[in-house]
Amino acid sequence: MGLRAKKCEHLEAVKEVKKTKTYECEACVGIGGSWVHLRTCQKCGVTLCCDSSPNKHARKHAESHKHPVISSAEPNEKWLWCYEHKTIMKYT
Repeated sequence: MGLRAKKCEHLEAVKEVKKTKTYECEACVGIGGSWVHLRTCQKCGVTLCCDSSPNKHARKHAESHKHPVISSAEPNEKWLWCYEHKTIMKYT
């Protein structure tokens, strides 16, 4: 899975990055699961676990809800990712 340098309309549509309100995966907490890193959906603001986590809740949410853009919820990481176009964009 390589990163594309092309433009993505989903990433460009994000005007203000939603920040996490909690540093835990809401879905993992509900099932007693664990996570590696957290991602925040840029459509609805839910914070879920990344693809390196056992349950990959952020990807499952993106696919089932058609919310393709997430941001890293990790401190000092400022990037957005579009699952649909496999495109990353850093922000300031």
